[in-house]
Amino acid sequence: MSADIAIEELHFSFNAGERPVTLFDKLKLTVGRGETFGILGPSGCGKSTLLRIIAGVQRHWSGRIRLFEHAIVPGARFKGALRREIQMVFQDPYASLHPLHTVERALTEPLVVHGVADAGTVALERLQEVGLSAHLARRYPRELSGGQRQRVAIARALLLGPRLLLLDEPTSALDLSAQAEILNLLNRLKRSHDMTLILVSHDRGVIAHLCDRAAVMQGGRIEKILHRSELSQV
Repeated sequence: MSADIAIEELHFSFNAGERPVTLFDKLKLTVGRGETFGILGPSGCGKSTLLRIIAGVQRHWSGRIRLFEHAIVPGARFKGALRREIQMVFQDPYASLHPLHTVERALTEPLVVHGVADAGTVALERLQEVGLSAHLARRYPRELSGGQRQRVAIARALLLGPRLLLLDEPTSALDLSAQAEILNLLNRLKRSHDMTLILVSHDRGVIAHLCDRAAVMQGGRIEKILHRSELSQV
């Protein structure tokens, strides 16, 4: 299985008061092409930080990271193809959507910035693909339910045809019925768009439902890798 993500010797530290704290030291991880990979662990174990490093949001690290055919340089912003190929869905969809922008604006602006023709048509297609009616395009985030806002966030992440979709606790703010709907949606979208998914969660049931493999993290270390047959036994 060829790898979309290869991480070796990853080191990351941060300042806590007056002293530095090392979170990752020589961390190693490989995610295969087309895989749905989970990162499981308690709050504070480093799973969201690892996702933000892969997304290019957190750039202050050292080590070696290869995403697809790109060798990532610490401190550098993602440019060109990487900006389109790697997209992230955050835990709180309300915080990630501008409260004064309609759904239509939230979806069309990235397309316009990247010079995509017929931005309005593409935006509505993505909206319908995640199971939302076109009339919701005129609404603001405050007028949507939590599940609807997360679907909008997923639609926005799909706009530029990513090869890798990063999901940081995408269902933790939702009730159980909405959680199941989002997980089933992600499964369907992963197949139809031929993407690699990395899902961060503290919920073992969510990981077991969606993932082919999962890394169990504790204190900034990957303690073990579980395969699909083992996930339901976690």
